[in-house]
Amino acid sequence: MDKSLREYIEAEILPRYEGYDAAHRRDHIEGVIARSFALAEHYDVDEDMVYTIAAYHDLGLAEGRELHHISSGRMLLEDKKLRRWFSEEQLEVMREAVEDHRASADHSPRTIYGEIVAEADRQIVPEVVMMRTVQYGLAHYPHLTKEEHWERFVAHLGEKYDYGGYLKLYIPHSDNAQQLEELRQIIAQPERLREEFERTWGELRIEN
Repeated sequence: MDKSLREYIEAEILPRYEGYDAAHRRDHIEGVIARSFALAEHYDVDEDMVYTIAAYHDLGLAEGRELHHISSGRMLLEDKKLRRWFSEEQLEVMREAVEDHRASADHSPRTIYGEIVAEADRQIVPEVVMMRTVQYGLAHYPHLTKEEHWERFVAHLGEKYDYGGYLKLYIPHSDNAQQLEELRQIIAQPERLREEFERTWGELRIEN
């Protein structure tokens, strides 16, 4: 990919995530970038576009979570420096892909670029999902008691990841489907789910 584009994003965009909540810091973005590249190998797509979409996809969290996908797309489109590497048509495709990455979106991604970043953003490793769920709760609802965090933990996992949940998968080359089934098996066992919560809670409370 273009070396100057990578240098710009690594210097000017990725550092912005260092002040975000623990579930959406630079390590998360770099993980999405790596998984996006791995998925992109199966398709005829522009590597620079794949990289940039992944790098910008959560940038809008700085303006609030509810519409962060819209804000992220707007921030990508408003970055005048990107016109050094991309046409207006490419930028529009990238904006749509960023907007379409959100798991709770009411429509499927409009292009393969949106499918790639949406799938890469899922990272359905059960331990990681549960860790990020607790991390988000601690960051955004610090006033909740431990039991209230537990209730939120159960509700979120059920609404998003359980059978009938709103999360959708798009790329057959991803291993997310198998990992999602493993997570669903944990969700189906209340005692085991509580054990996982207690383990994660203890680790995070010690770190904090």
